Amino acid sequence: MGDNDPLRPHSHEPNPQPPTADPTIRLVTPDEREILVTVEELQEEYPAVTLPDCYIVSTGHGTSGPFAFTGVRLLDLVQRYAGESWSQLEAISADGFGNRVMAAELVESDPAGPILLAYAINRNQLTRKGGLVRMIVPGEKDDALRQVKWLAIVRIRR
Repeated sequence: MGDNDPLRPHSHEPNPQPPTADPTIRLVTPDEREILVTVEELQEEYPAVTLPDCYIVSTGHGTSGPFAFTGVRLLDLVQRYAGESWSQLEAISADGFGNRVMAAELVESDPAGPILLAYAINRNQLTRKGGLVRMIVPGEKDDALRQVKWLAIVRIRR
């Protein structure tokens, strides 16, 4: 993987504006099928989970919160399309920032709560500027280098 790999640990400069107006998430299954997932589908087809006491730690902006994020467990989405036959996934933002999540992180949830694809904050719908769908890693408290704003691609790997 090259130096421009969005999944390598690196600092991430804050991007104050959404990189694109399209909020659709492109889910790529282990067999390379592409499924388009909308915010409405997440809200209508999956159980809603609310995680209280979550913080956002942004590069250059410090820590904000606590917030109550509502969304779907990332594990629920992955299991629908990949079952049990996967080992990791890549979550990539529309601005190119990414994160790798190992299967064990989803199956054996952190005591702080499961990794969430959040679409609401404090009972209010997230806006496109606010991320619309953000991957929240509740156990992360330091640099927010695992949280993905403007989620655009979820690529599931065997």
